[in-house]
Amino acid sequence: MSHVEEYVEVNVPVRTAYNQWTQFEEFPVFMEGVERIHQRTDTLTHWVTNVNGVQREFDAQITEQLPDRRVAWMTVTGETRQAGLVTFQPIDATTTKVELHMNWVPEGLAESAADKLGFVKRQVTGDLKRFKLFIESRESETGAWRGEV
Repeated sequence: MSHVEEYVEVNVPVRTAYNQWTQFEEFPVFMEGVERIHQRTDTLTHWVTNVNGVQREFDAQITEQLPDRRVAWMTVTGETRQAGLVTFQPIDATTTKVELHMNWVPEGLAESAADKLGFVKRQVTGDLKRFKLFIESRESETGAWRGEV
């Protein structure tokens, strides 16, 4: 199993950062390799990804969601096996630390090599930077789901 931890500070209040993160269908805007996400229920999402020409589909279940604090998930079907957690920590009234922790199982020789070469860590770093640009350029979220799981 592989693991990555990365964070970014965004210049928006914690509520805005958290609300935007709950809009899973918007992830393709800032997550490289994510083609589309369909929110099937409050806690189940269907993902279609394409990384270096390898397309995968899987379902992810939200296992914990606490407004303005954290969202945790794990895959429940499909070829991809991963689990993760993103936390939101207010630095001050207008700045939030968004920290992502993810565990996954690389499939095959190519994914194992990419993992060892730091590809996934660089992709996560880039995704968080693009999230920062996305939310700061908007200055407001595209929606919100504030339920607890």
